[in-house]
Amino acid sequence: PEPPIAPPVAPAAPIIHPEIHPDEHLWRQVIGPHADRYLIHFKKFGLGEESKFALTWNWPAFLYMPFLWFLYRKMHVYALVYAIGPMISIYVTGDPAVGLVWSIMAGVTANYTYYWHCRKQIGEIKKSSWSDPVKQDEELKKAGGVQPYVIWIGVAFYILFVISMFKMAQDGPPDGELSPGKPAKQVSASSV
Repeated sequence: PEPPIAPPVAPAAPIIHPEIHPDEHLWRQVIGPHADRYLIHFKKFGLGEESKFALTWNWPAFLYMPFLWFLYRKMHVYALVYAIGPMISIYVTGDPAVGLVWSIMAGVTANYTYYWHCRKQIGEIKKSSWSDPVKQDEELKKAGGVQPYVIWIGVAFYILFVISMFKMAQDGPPDGELSPGKPAKQVSASSV
């Protein structure tokens, strides 16, 4: 018997390229790593035209200490705000859960904040009237991109965090409260 004849295959759909912004190469230069992912969000915000806020989520800004993400992306003022803000909030409220609120705020606003940061960098470079595209690209990379050393700062912070948590688990709660099943610490008398 003859093998069955396969039905005709429909031609593949034409590849549709998304609309490319005339300054997209400038945006890619200033963003640096993961430009494709950020450009998807930036197109929701207007990508250089009339800007508008759109709700997006940034997992790295939420999961890792937010000030480190902002520092990694060279947004120094925001890094300072997210370094000091949670500490002040915890001090004022006495509630460590306030840090989670700051992380959620970072997760919700990081992409839009980064969009405005990149937009400002591109605007300043374009105003400088660089006629040499190579020089313009160098300036964009220098102004934008990332600071890779921040990854190591983050690793150091997480190691310190783990050591602190381990030490706190060994020492028990503060103020002399005893953990169940843990004997009281001996307090030595000193003559002062």
